[in-house]
Amino acid sequence: MHIVDGVLGPPVLIGASMLAAAGVARGLSALDTESIPRAGLLTAVFFIASLVHVPVGPSSAHLMLTGLMGLLLGWAAFPAVLVGLLLQAAFFGFGGLTVIGANTLNLALPAVLIGLLARHVLARFDISPRSATLLLAGFLVGALSFGATALSVAGVLALSGSEFLAAARLILIAQIPVMLVEGVITAATLRLLLTVRPELLPAAAGDHLVAAERTQEA
Repeated sequence: MHIVDGVLGPPVLIGASMLAAAGVARGLSALDTESIPRAGLLTAVFFIASLVHVPVGPSSAHLMLTGLMGLLLGWAAFPAVLVGLLLQAAFFGFGGLTVIGANTLNLALPAVLIGLLARHVLARFDISPRSATLLLAGFLVGALSFGATALSVAGVLALSGSEFLAAARLILIAQIPVMLVEGVITAATLRLLLTVRPELLPAAAGDHLVAAERTQEA
């Protein structure tokens, strides 16, 4: 959901950019030699998934898969989203440079918070890539991250002036069907990834998945 240049007021732009810069700094500190290739791959996935978009007022509707990024990357999703947005702005003119901080914050922060929460929840269950629990978790991560981003976009538009309230409501309504599709695709992608590469899920959650899968095979 890209907000275009010239829409947000200066206080919103400055505040969002400062928060986004803090998130990117935190994300860069979390990157290491093992996670950099994963971050690059997911940046490419985000870049491709969000290329096909439909204009909705001062924003747009499109797939993002940021929930998957938040789950697999944690705070490193911030710099990954930033790089993807910069490339889209440079090559295709999506969004813009003045709103790059606001767009990064809107897309990355919900994904990171929901993704980190999902890690803790998944770590409590012994599940396999074929389990209904994993599919439900993937759906919720994708749908809730997308929905929270839509709320964030609507919120920054509302803060920029009362004239954007109608556009904010339109954005929320238009994103509902896309949110459901995002959840389904995230669940299917997570199942595929963890079927062939279960170690992609970080820390304890990934250990549970690997152990459960090996138990079933035995």
